[in-house]
Amino acid sequence: MPAYVTALQSLFHSHADPVAAASMKAYMRNQFEYLGIKTPQQCALLRAFIGEQGLPALEDLGGILLELWALPEREFQYAALGLLGRFERQLPAEFIDTIETLLTSKSWWDTVDSLATHTVGIHFKCFPAVQDHTLPRWRRADNVWLRRTCILFQNKYKADTDFDLLKAIICENLGSKEFFINKAIGWALREYTRVDPEGVRTFVAATPLAPLSAREALKWLVRQEQRQAKKTVNPN
Repeated sequence: MPAYVTALQSLFHSHADPVAAASMKAYMRNQFEYLGIKTPQQCALLRAFIGEQGLPALEDLGGILLELWALPEREFQYAALGLLGRFERQLPAEFIDTIETLLTSKSWWDTVDSLATHTVGIHFKCFPAVQDHTLPRWRRADNVWLRRTCILFQNKYKADTDFDLLKAIICENLGSKEFFINKAIGWALREYTRVDPEGVRTFVAATPLAPLSAREALKWLVRQEQRQAKKTVNPN
């Protein structure tokens, strides 16, 4: 194990809280072990660690991320994401292989959504050829987390979102009974209502989305309508 990982592991273990760990594990449906370090403290510890140790060399990053991913406690996967975030615009095109490993290992919404909306979104923008090569394969994958990533990777693109691509990916997943797919569809459409609310309304009205997806897609628009109705009734 790299000395960098060993030092970070030692630091995190020194701040373990078994009582908090139990509740954090229960919240995540007992899928992962936890040290009991809550997010603000995790971030502070990682900042302090980087301040003391520095960032790893880019050529060492992939190995360090995979070592952190292999550790049993979930905080180390979060630390890996924190490190990765410092390098997202420096990664070489071929780093997509490591990203895919992280997406498909110890997969749950907490790590996948960060990777999808940040790392993958940035990587595909930096390397359109990587997107062209990777996205078709992920769209056809049996792995639900890869398909969720395909739905979510444009979430921070705003006006740069390829809405036709998003609609096509959503249509490929119509009829899915998978909660995390239907939730992602609603989330992605809801984000795009910031750009084109009427486009989203039209698509939702014309498409046989799961009720969860349609509800999530229109959530902000419905709230706006409700606030406007209240102002109309009570103008003062």
